Amino acid sequence: MPDVSFEEVGFVDNWQIGRKTKYPFEGVRPKRQFAMVMDLNKCIACQTCTLACKTTWTAGRGQERMLWNNVESKPYGSYPLAWDLQILERLGPQRWKDGVYQGKTLFEAAKPGELVAGFLPEEEDWSYPNLGEDEASATIDKGAFLQGQHSAWMFYLPRICNHCTYPACLSACPRQVIYKRPEDGIVLVDQRRCRGYRECVKACPYKKTMFNDATRISEKCIGCYPAVEQGYQTQCTVNCIGKIRLQGFLHTPDKADPSNPIDFLVHVRKAAVPLYPQFGLEPNVYYLPPLNAPPAFLRQLFGPGVEAAQAAYRKAADDPELLGLLHLMGSTPEIVARFKIEGTAVVGFNAKGDTVARAPLKEPTVVRPYFDEARQVYRHNIT
Repeated sequence: MPDVSFEEVGFVDNWQIGRKTKYPFEGVRPKRQFAMVMDLNKCIACQTCTLACKTTWTAGRGQERMLWNNVESKPYGSYPLAWDLQILERLGPQRWKDGVYQGKTLFEAAKPGELVAGFLPEEEDWSYPNLGEDEASATIDKGAFLQGQHSAWMFYLPRICNHCTYPACLSACPRQVIYKRPEDGIVLVDQRRCRGYRECVKACPYKKTMFNDATRISEKCIGCYPAVEQGYQTQCTVNCIGKIRLQGFLHTPDKADPSNPIDFLVHVRKAAVPLYPQFGLEPNVYYLPPLNAPPAFLRQLFGPGVEAAQAAYRKAADDPELLGLLHLMGSTPEIVARFKIEGTAVVGFNAKGDTVARAPLKEPTVVRPYFDEARQVYRHNIT
């Protein structure tokens, strides 16, 4: 690749880090931006999302080790091996002040002659997707349960391509075969023109652009665009047993629509936060952060807004709109473009305005008497 200095390129607005950042292309946002929110407090790592994606998109030759969707156990799990640790090491010190990122982004931390600070994983690094699965942050001594809540923790982190606003994979490709669709912001690879240089694999900090050893070209999550084009959510979303996902479209903060579920979660309640916003790519997959992990770890993972997001989540029982959106997750295969509270229920509408989901804010509870007068029998557990 030819040497490129940032004196030759421009700056783009990145609202996630609170400032402008360097990027080698013009910052043109799509007409609407594909986005997803995941609730990490409900993920049980059943891998249904992984299998739904795998059986749909990556069942061919050369895709045996390829997981466009994967679920990692934090703090020790990673796919490919140590992807985040290696990127954080290359990024250097990361500091935030009043919501503004003071450190370098990956574009700003790049060495001379590089566009983005990245690394190319070894082939075997992709072979252990479950490494560190279910490993807690510390050992738990005998009798710890008697003391109530203990200090050891872990949580599951499902990941797909973030379909970033400023994709590193797109910027690094010497043939410019990676493109961001103007109609929905989904990032795709033109496989007819790809020559397998793997610059995109090296550049993507989340390692969600992958190399097919059989076809010798790059492949990645396509945001299930055939479904999205028809108004339906992604395979990983509709097949999630835990109902932790909601997929839709996101506006910038200045154009946020409170009736749009994704806008509401990200901009209005600020309950959902991005993964490693300090990388500078403005990723478009957001997370309702776990309540059981220490703040210092979560701040590094999700940025300085994580504690406010946790506080909003804790108040969900007294927040009908937020509670309603949590109930809408997994309630319909269609994309919910708008929602509202009607009495004691939440209602979701598609882009046409049709009702596609309705859920109660509180599940009805029925307490049956110990003695059934009609049947003259007692209700009790005889096992």
